[in-house]
Amino acid sequence: MRRYYYDLHIHSCLSPCGDDDNTPNNIAGMASLSELDIVALTDHNTCKNCPAFFEAAEKYGIVPIAGMELTTSEDIHIVCLFEHLYDAERFDAYLDTQRIKIKNRPEFFGEQLILNGEDEPIGKEDYLLSNATFISIDDAKQKVSSYGGICYPAHIDRDSNGIIAILGSIPPDTEFTWFELHDGEKRSEYSKKYGIPEDKFVISSDAHMLTSMRDKEFFFDLETDSDSPEEVRRKLFEMFRR
Repeated sequence: MRRYYYDLHIHSCLSPCGDDDNTPNNIAGMASLSELDIVALTDHNTCKNCPAFFEAAEKYGIVPIAGMELTTSEDIHIVCLFEHLYDAERFDAYLDTQRIKIKNRPEFFGEQLILNGEDEPIGKEDYLLSNATFISIDDAKQKVSSYGGICYPAHIDRDSNGIIAILGSIPPDTEFTWFELHDGEKRSEYSKKYGIPEDKFVISSDAHMLTSMRDKEFFFDLETDSDSPEEVRRKLFEMFRR
């Protein structure tokens, strides 16, 4: 068994309100300084900066995870993670057909920049990425799974866009088996209140700025045969799918 420190919820400059300094290389560099091993890029309703993040992560020895923070039709945030980059890109293309497209206002939400592996702009998203999609909370898990991914409700301990904040509680018939907390100190409280095993919480930063990324604290113990990104991702997703 080896211990891997993680943060599985970080936004780049592509996300609305994501800081311009949150480029793929800066995120990977800050993750390295923070002694993190596994990092997921999870922009709002898009995976378009994940290819650049994979290139940047290789330079810094970080295991990259391709992901996104999906906004359901109920305005609930869901963390979606993919073992393979190409599956994330396929889901991104599908989600583009499920988005409510309203023109972005850069003066309020930023330019929503798409970058390459050298942090050079290669495009921008013209439509605001934080809007709700047509995918409901009831359909999210099946939809993400059909593209090879896993997903779980984001920051359930927050007052906005969490499943508890929107629905009032966690539905007893939910298909989700993992849940994200923003504050790790609430793990015991939420476990007792909602009947979630403590080892089924993911604690992540939801960082929109480099200064919001955390030093190593939360970890998974994985039985890996090597430290290659492919092997670590394989074991991580085996854990999530159990």
